[in-house]
Amino acid sequence: MNHETPLSPLPLHLLSGLRCRVLTRHQLQQHGVPAAELTERCRPGGGWQQLLPGVYLLHPGAPTSEERLHAVLLYAAHRGPGVPRQPDPSGDTPQAMITGLAALALHGFSESPPLLALDRIEVLVARSRRLRSAGFARVVRTVELPVAQEVTGVPTAPVPRALADAVAGIGDASAVRRLLTESVRGGHCEAPAVVRELSRARLLSRPHVVDAVDTLLAEGRALAEQRLYAMVRDHDLPDPLWNVDLRLPGGPHLGGVDAFWPEHGVALEIDTRAPRPEEGPSPHSAFDHKREHLERLGIAVVRCLPRTLRDAPDQQAAVVRTALMAAPDRHPTSYVVALPR
Repeated sequence: MNHETPLSPLPLHLLSGLRCRVLTRHQLQQHGVPAAELTERCRPGGGWQQLLPGVYLLHPGAPTSEERLHAVLLYAAHRGPGVPRQPDPSGDTPQAMITGLAALALHGFSESPPLLALDRIEVLVARSRRLRSAGFARVVRTVELPVAQEVTGVPTAPVPRALADAVAGIGDASAVRRLLTESVRGGHCEAPAVVRELSRARLLSRPHVVDAVDTLLAEGRALAEQRLYAMVRDHDLPDPLWNVDLRLPGGPHLGGVDAFWPEHGVALEIDTRAPRPEEGPSPHSAFDHKREHLERLGIAVVRCLPRTLRDAPDQQAAVVRTALMAAPDRHPTSYVVALPR
């Protein structure tokens, strides 16, 4: 008996009752399957097959999409040692997660091919892992693993990260544009989060990706504006002036805002911007400068994030209402001219 032989092997007949009949070589050893028998069962007519190095399917025929996903995760989790690191005390951080087009399919993207149509499944692992792509498993490395989302029980990369990994391998401009647009139109995430991931992946130097990002940001702004109109209407807020440019009489341009309540001296701006490489470390400096300028003139500026309009419109309405009610407590507003944008 050697150190790999289990003291109490699990009955081999129990393998036929497993819901997902994909196991690693080590798991099969725990069931008492010796290497010679494993080799024999994987011969033609033996009933089993090797899907990936060290990962086996315990029935003949093509694997299901669930079995392919499970095989990729087992391959990534049990092969290729990594640099020793501090273990996660909670034990909740997976060693690998599905990303790219397969992850988008799990998230419900209609523009992503079905799982069974994918020639490869991308799996995200830490950069320290010494692991190579093999078969239909393509390894993607990252400095820091994001928090995985469980989708149908499968650890899956968040949509922005999955999009960046998918876009990295797509040269078709229209396909990239459709995927990015669906991410916002389908309510999966907000445009700035996608642009941040694309920037982090250094994909914004590709012209077809930049064009798709411009479409994405326009789509995100249009949806945010619709949600802002609905918030004002549904929460019985006073009707503002919509989409106006503010100026001092005969003076300089103060900037555009999405909503302005002149009687209360309150302006609201939807912040849909996302960092670009050329903007440096402070992409919001222009917004802060405009806000400080308007507040010196007695105009309160409410910054509104698209995700808040989507996920917490009640909270955003309460912020606006508070700003409107605080108007008597502020210094008198300088006279400004509001012109349509």
